[in-house]
Amino acid sequence: MMKQTDVIVAGAGIAGSSSALQLARLGHRTILLDRQEFPRHKTCGEFMSPETKEMLQVLGINLGEHTPALGRMDKARIILPHGGEIGAPLPGNATGISRYELDRILHEKAQSAGAEIITKAVVTGIRKLDDNRYEVETREGDNKVSYQARAVIGAYGTKKPRGVAASAEDTRDDTVYIGIKSHYSGITIPDQVELYFCEGGYIGISPIEEGKVNVAALLTLDSVQGSGKSVQEILQTAARSNRRLADRLSEGKPVAGTQVSIAPVRLSDTPEPWSEFPHIGDAMLMIPPLCGDGMSIALRSALICSGWTDRYLKGMIGYEEWQNGYSAEADQTFTRLLRRARRIQGLAFSRTNRLYPGLARVFPGLARYVVKATRLSETGMAR
Repeated sequence: MMKQTDVIVAGAGIAGSSSALQLARLGHRTILLDRQEFPRHKTCGEFMSPETKEMLQVLGINLGEHTPALGRMDKARIILPHGGEIGAPLPGNATGISRYELDRILHEKAQSAGAEIITKAVVTGIRKLDDNRYEVETREGDNKVSYQARAVIGAYGTKKPRGVAASAEDTRDDTVYIGIKSHYSGITIPDQVELYFCEGGYIGISPIEEGKVNVAALLTLDSVQGSGKSVQEILQTAARSNRRLADRLSEGKPVAGTQVSIAPVRLSDTPEPWSEFPHIGDAMLMIPPLCGDGMSIALRSALICSGWTDRYLKGMIGYEEWQNGYSAEADQTFTRLLRRARRIQGLAFSRTNRLYPGLARVFPGLARYVVKATRLSETGMAR
């Protein structure tokens, strides 16, 4: 079976669904594919930085109208294993929303705009044809379905589909991590995101909807060996090296069905905006989660890519200009941000981090710099 369309977006997370929403709204026949069913729980910090508000406005989404009420945060607090603490205000109010709820909202918007969403569709190959069109092969249940499209956008996260060629150079760090997350009830948290450093990584706690909190961790794969196989066992083992984290987790109870993990995770050294087609979200750039801007990057990269793809599909630019234009803007937007984030990630894992609370007291701007250095600037598009 062969289907014709304008755009195939491979991956229906934040980046993919917001890209599909924008392109469908612009009049392009858009198909959004994902191998999983939605909505579902995903490994994510579930922290929407203040910078996401502008991008959500572009998408026509106002989270302030959401019911039940979402989590709100106006400051960040870092708690080190030795009990030291660093605090800093956020440059505006951040929002806590589960991926289950956010993906549901984005999918409803995308479908309303005319995008077709096909889940449980495993992409088995993406091939660029001689006329710059693409052929995408999938397995949907017992059926093999092929699509021909004028454009393909890769939004499949950190794991490339089978049959997708690797990049000419490896753009990911050698260190291998595992990401885990679980929702908790019963933990009362003020309007802040809390980041606990522990042996092998860090664990963030932030409020989300319905009075729950999200507990998300990035830990080196080596550090979790022997910790057990379940998310709860890994969290409990990690908390042994940070007493205040252990006390925090003991206040609440894990919410059944919200525990998920992903491995291997490798952080990006440089953005990878293009292979044979454009990449967005985690497929383009895996930023250290401590920076709290992964959801913002997903939305911004989709916004940039959709603009260039729209111009290409309308015949305003050619294929090479599409490739070069998007790649250049993505590099300009994200490379320095990633460089600063990786520098802060290195400091966070340094043995000298026990000195940071004292430094923050002597130099109050240090904590504010760490927060500000990992933020995207506004584009002005929502004005």
